[in-house]
Amino acid sequence: MGLTALQDRIGYGFKNRKLLEKAVIHASARERKRQAEDNERLEFLGDRVLGLTISELLYDEFPKAPEGELARRFNRLVRKETCALVSKDMDLGNHLVLSPSEKAAGGTTNVNILGDACEAVLGAVFIDGGFIQARALIRRFWEPLLLKAEEIPIDPKTALQEWAQGNQLKLPRYVEVSRTGPDHEPVFLMQVIVERIAPEQGQGSSKRMAEREAAAALLIREGVWKENQIYE
Repeated sequence: MGLTALQDRIGYGFKNRKLLEKAVIHASARERKRQAEDNERLEFLGDRVLGLTISELLYDEFPKAPEGELARRFNRLVRKETCALVSKDMDLGNHLVLSPSEKAAGGTTNVNILGDACEAVLGAVFIDGGFIQARALIRRFWEPLLLKAEEIPIDPKTALQEWAQGNQLKLPRYVEVSRTGPDHEPVFLMQVIVERIAPEQGQGSSKRMAEREAAAALLIREGVWKENQIYE
């Protein structure tokens, strides 16, 4: 599909079309180093533009909300999964440039790839049209999510971070306790540490999975989550 359709979808016409072309190029599309620019630098920029705009939006829309509530809503609105949802609204997956292997592996629906590409588009709009244009685009796509933030699925690590921030605690730290099993089938034991709170541990086939299990265990123990809590 042509990029004209994508511009129509996001409601912004680029003066420098090459910026949009770069925004949809995933790093996997580079056959050799420096052969083609990817969207990683634009993603870095777009992430910052998104953060500032969402902060402003929350400040305006929730004038009586305390800092802890604003932080919780902010985290849910800027995280990768939410950006991926916006990418789907933009129909961005149909415009991504990926390597054949990445595409075959489902890259056009991958949450991280879609989320990064969404932020790259925001960065491209910021460079091409300035902050006012980027802010208008963000508000258009994110405002419908403001009141639905509580309904957006959330993983245990994000939930624990929000809980810690809401209670004026430092962000959680994760420490590897052990790794067992063969290289092709490892088992990780990770510990999550939050100041003034007893630590918890979790086990999984990857560090990320073990961290998620540890975070979930702490949330359940502290009564924040129920035993049968469903998460991503």
